[in-house]
Amino acid sequence: MTTLTQAHPTAPEPLMVRLNGRWHEPALWLYGAIVLLHWAEHLFQAYQIWVLGWPRPQALGMLGLWQPWLVSTEIMHWGYAAFMFAGLVMLRPGFLGRARFWWTVSLVIQGWHLVEHSILQLQAIVGHPFWGAKVYTSILQLWIPRPELHLFYNAIVFLPMVVAMILHMYPPADERHLTGTCSCARVPAAPKAKAAAG
Repeated sequence: MTTLTQAHPTAPEPLMVRLNGRWHEPALWLYGAIVLLHWAEHLFQAYQIWVLGWPRPQALGMLGLWQPWLVSTEIMHWGYAAFMFAGLVMLRPGFLGRARFWWTVSLVIQGWHLVEHSILQLQAIVGHPFWGAKVYTSILQLWIPRPELHLFYNAIVFLPMVVAMILHMYPPADERHLTGTCSCARVPAAPKAKAAAG
């Protein structure tokens, strides 16, 4: 005889539910580590330019010292910008309250950063720089040199992400009830109000 559970097996939990539920904390740690490594790459490139005095075309960061061709391809930069945007979108439902606000700020800025990289990638596809430039050029790069611009972009995406993660891990007292079952929170959830004795 077939039981009800055999006739209707439980559907697997969707990826977004897992990423913003029981997998939220490890997903955030992994995503954060990748973002931090990328941020370190930009800082190392800035060190090469401003401290070591290397010519800009030779200041390719740590990865560029190992594989210069990889850093000079637009697809790698576009791919990372798309990965960063996708991670911010996919992990956003796990954030609540003020933490979600700051995560959304990061998401919006990264959205623009992705547009800039898409413009660069489009130029690489057509094989011709836009706006009469000699090299592939994004919109704000018309006024700000590329290393400084992308160092700035990564900073203004990274900082609200950090604020969001701190608020998510250590929610303010008035938002502790929002933590639910997320294992990210480092403080206990606020106790539920006791019913008034009557």
